[in-house]
Amino acid sequence: MQVWFAEHPIVAYIVIFILLTFVYNQVFRVNQKLSIGKEIMLYIMMAVGSGMLLIFQHDKLPIIQCLLVAVGLMLMVRIRYIVEARQMRKAAAAAKRS
Repeated sequence: MQVWFAEHPIVAYIVIFILLTFVYNQVFRVNQKLSIGKEIMLYIMMAVGSGMLLIFQHDKLPIIQCLLVAVGLMLMVRIRYIVEARQMRKAAAAAKRS
């Protein structure tokens, strides 16, 4: 996988940028909206940061794999929240019937 991404740097850059954007939006985004100028500047800075991470990826550091692990952990937490919410609804419905 590492070799393939080294042979296809544009694909690696796009994957890094998408994963980085997903992690930012799910973990670090504040609830309030930013102005359009700040939003554009934020994504430009993330694009520059993705370029830096691409250099690290090219130097044989597992950047894409680490981002995939982060996304996987975030999905596991989201699934856990969904399961807990479902259990709470069932418990509330059972308590309401009793």
